[in-house]
Amino acid sequence: MNKYLTAIIAAPIALVATAPAPAQQSSGKMDIVVQHMKSVGTMTANFTQTDGAGRSVGGKLLLKRPGHVRFEYTGDTSLLIVADGKALTMIDYAVRQVQRWPIKNSPLTALLDPGQDLRKYGKLQSTSSDKVISVEVRDPSRPEYGTMTFTFTKDANAPSGYTLYGWVALDSKNNRTTVRLANVKYNVAISDKSFNWTDPRRRGRK
Repeated sequence: MNKYLTAIIAAPIALVATAPAPAQQSSGKMDIVVQHMKSVGTMTANFTQTDGAGRSVGGKLLLKRPGHVRFEYTGDTSLLIVADGKALTMIDYAVRQVQRWPIKNSPLTALLDPGQDLRKYGKLQSTSSDKVISVEVRDPSRPEYGTMTFTFTKDANAPSGYTLYGWVALDSKNNRTTVRLANVKYNVAISDKSFNWTDPRRRGRK
């Protein structure tokens, strides 16, 4: 799988520890995360993606639930990653290549599906601050799909009082990539056309 797609779908900050949080604390914080997810219909943000070697690329994120997301890279990275509700598509305009994967084959489903039960696939992680919530998401029966650790930080203006700070993707080969979000906005109008893309292999839109 391409390293950019792996970073997006499969990627803790210094605040995150490896031990699970105490049961009573976990219940309340997980409730906040679940409610946050249910409250988000759309989201826009700028993202910065950093690989294990410290190399960074950035771009614009659009999210429309259920099932739609667009990662548009800027600068010299001629890539676009789009989910249309059924599949994730990676378009590499530099080499005119298109690759597709089922959304369900990734922990990204936790972000795209408002009906996803995070209590089933998510494990709350301990943090060094009450203003930070971290949830590790994986499917134990499908380790090849990798792991995503989502981090939320306290924000009174965000749904349920917390905003999505970013995530860390870890693939089955332990390749780690960090994605950080900035200028996050929730429940703004996003056209369905925003998830269209130009097929470099032929003319027209898909």
